[in-house]
Amino acid sequence: MSSKKVLDESLTRDIECIMISAAQLQARTQELGREISRDYRRLLGSALEENTPIAIGLLRGAITFMADLTRALSIPIEYDFMQPSSYGQSHEAGPLRLLHDLTQPVVGRHLLVIEDIVDTGQTLSYLKEKLLQRGAASVKLCALLDKPARRQQAVTLDYTGFCIEQDAFLVGYGLDYAERYRNLPYVAALKPQAYQGE
Repeated sequence: MSSKKVLDESLTRDIECIMISAAQLQARTQELGREISRDYRRLLGSALEENTPIAIGLLRGAITFMADLTRALSIPIEYDFMQPSSYGQSHEAGPLRLLHDLTQPVVGRHLLVIEDIVDTGQTLSYLKEKLLQRGAASVKLCALLDKPARRQQAVTLDYTGFCIEQDAFLVGYGLDYAERYRNLPYVAALKPQAYQGE
């Protein structure tokens, strides 16, 4: 008997094509886990246990990626979350707001900010500056997907899962359109008619 997940037609009818398969996502996440673990061992050495890095997931899109990525780490890690938002129920960006902030101080701590997708770069640029102003010892940025063609604010990613050149609207593996499609096991392009004409 196959254990393959059967997706409801209401989840898949507006999918144009699969961009990154579940297998590709898992393989790349494992690679990133090894790379990040190695880098923090080099950075912190014997201080790793006393100054455990904090993985900061950006709600809600990064939850799926963060869960898989942190399980791929071989170092101690703490969790916290922030929820920046520049979107309403549509896909159009607006002013950045912070809906949920960290629950612990970050002075002297090493932070790994985990994001689902970087488009304009404004969110990660803003958050990195804010966290450094709060006294973080270091802030590393990790994004599952990078769309550099849409960049408006310069931001340097320390870790990137996949670079996307196409200007497609992506959903799945945590990414949504109007809070739908987050639970797809892959990253897919949404048909334009599914989000145009709002």
